[in-house]
Amino acid sequence: MEIRVFKDKQAMAHAAAAHASTALQKAIAATGQARIIAATGASQFEFLDALTQLPGIDWSRVEMFHLDEYVGIPETHPASFRNYLRKRLIEKTGIRKFHLLDGTGDTGAAIREVSRALQAAPIDVAFVGIGENGHLAFNDPPADFSAPGSYIVVNLDAACRRQQLGEGWFPTLDDVPAQAISMTIAQILEAKEILAIVPDARKAAAVAACLEGPISPLAPASVLQNHPHATIYLDEPAAAQLGAATRVVRS
Repeated sequence: MEIRVFKDKQAMAHAAAAHASTALQKAIAATGQARIIAATGASQFEFLDALTQLPGIDWSRVEMFHLDEYVGIPETHPASFRNYLRKRLIEKTGIRKFHLLDGTGDTGAAIREVSRALQAAPIDVAFVGIGENGHLAFNDPPADFSAPGSYIVVNLDAACRRQQLGEGWFPTLDDVPAQAISMTIAQILEAKEILAIVPDARKAAAVAACLEGPISPLAPASVLQNHPHATIYLDEPAAAQLGAATRVVRS
């Protein structure tokens, strides 16, 4: 695991996007395609804006999966991650092959359909974030590190639901769904490379707990410490609670 720290979120986003572009181009050159997992949420705004503006990526050869989706909200809802990815990634790049989770109907059928496609070949790169409660995807603490399969239905904890409210996706806490479909921890770790994009001071406590503390279900994103090709992109506010002894690359 490598930790890279930048002065602000724009610099962080552009560096992460350049890294992502290189990873995609290498995968396409090697196998003719790049298979990716895309994160959503307010923390990914600048990164996706930067990535979709970079030249040199043949998006027609990119196959996309996403990390999670709420149970019970339609794609037309402002908080829908399907809606988010269509607007911020698919429509901007022209990705032709993508797999979106639908949590409004038979969640078991939705999970089986996307899982079959996901398991057909390795994932080249996963873009993820770290939640204010340390979650990875919607695997809130205490996360089940050994949950089988590619996706599971999870109950969202109070801290997670407050984060979604605070980011402006829902008018009241009661409007935030209580459940979501989430990619499992084990499936995320199967990606050949992981880029975690984590800006903002509100993530600082979780960043310190996950990157400096023990690997624990109580800090789900701590499992990234075990991945041989994980790079954590932070801005200075997100890195503010890291100890002086933590090895970081500052730009």
